[in-house]
Amino acid sequence: MDGPIRIYLVGAHSTGKTTLARWIRDRYGLPMISEVARGVLAEMEAKLETLRTDLELVSSYQAQVFERQLQAERAQQGSFVSDRAFCNLAYAAQHSLLSPEVFSDGRLQRYMADVREGIVFYLRPHQELLAEDGVRERGDWEEVLRIDGMVKLMLEMYAIPYLPVASLPMQERARTVEGSLSLAGLQPRVPQRRYLSHVGPLQAEAPQPRGGNGLVHQLQSSEA
Repeated sequence: MDGPIRIYLVGAHSTGKTTLARWIRDRYGLPMISEVARGVLAEMEAKLETLRTDLELVSSYQAQVFERQLQAERAQQGSFVSDRAFCNLAYAAQHSLLSPEVFSDGRLQRYMADVREGIVFYLRPHQELLAEDGVRERGDWEEVLRIDGMVKLMLEMYAIPYLPVASLPMQERARTVEGSLSLAGLQPRVPQRRYLSHVGPLQAEAPQPRGGNGLVHQLQSSEA
């Protein structure tokens, strides 16, 4: 694959995007763009409870989050992995008055065109992963499903090719990502650790008698 490789993980909150992004970062030696929402929230000195009730504040917050995401990606000239992309706009549509302004902004069109050229993994929700993270909504399954649906709608609206990650075990998620990136021509830079090399070679065990002959052998041994 020629040129920089941009990898995006999108989906609702509590879907394991950050965990998987960190694994990709470490496995492939890529810079990682971390979620910017927490930084914006801290700078605004706002609390999660306030964002749920103050429409003006939440609109300002979501606008700044989107702007900060654009800045973070522009600052990375080469390849990267990001545990977010346009995801906060799904929350903006659900909780703010920002949507008409954002969706008429030419920067969004250009940004989605850039995302379309990247590799997008769409993480599907699992109730087992629900957790309060201090930034997003509470562990409300219905809310997660609504945001998940909005993210999918945006993927389809902007014709962004994506690879769904529907499994829950991290092992299966890693295999899905590794296989997909291999097809895209991206190979791991950090080899898997060889844990067995630290404990020496495995010793072959002597074969044990099986079935009726084994029982006869045991009886003969006990009589000797």
